[in-house]
Amino acid sequence: QVQLVESGGGLVQAGGSLRLSCAASGSTFRNYAMGWFRQAPGKERDFVAAISWSGVYTTYSGSAKGRFTISRDNAKNTMYLQMNSLKPEDTAVYYCTAGPRVAQYDYWGQGTQVTVSS
Repeated sequence: QVQLVESGGGLVQAGGSLRLSCAASGSTFRNYAMGWFRQAPGKERDFVAAISWSGVYTTYSGSAKGRFTISRDNAKNTMYLQMNSLKPEDTAVYYCTAGPRVAQYDYWGQGTQVTVSS
């Protein structure tokens, strides 16, 4: 079992930056691939970025590529999402997820709200 807690969300102006964190507990963090998803009001939950257990492999959605950077610190049991050049369409609840491999996720956090004003 893995417990995931997101933080770092908030209100930011378009063009600004935020760094989200996902703190994991309850199991061996480095055993899990991790990812970020987001869900805007009235829309489905969409993939944003993922990272392998070692951090060597990362992948991004088209909208995140070039603006967002996913990373992890296995010593701190924490994953991050650095978001730059934010746009109003990035407004959503951002969820942290973990699983045995990229694209296979078993655990989810409660989410953190990101609001980008124009």
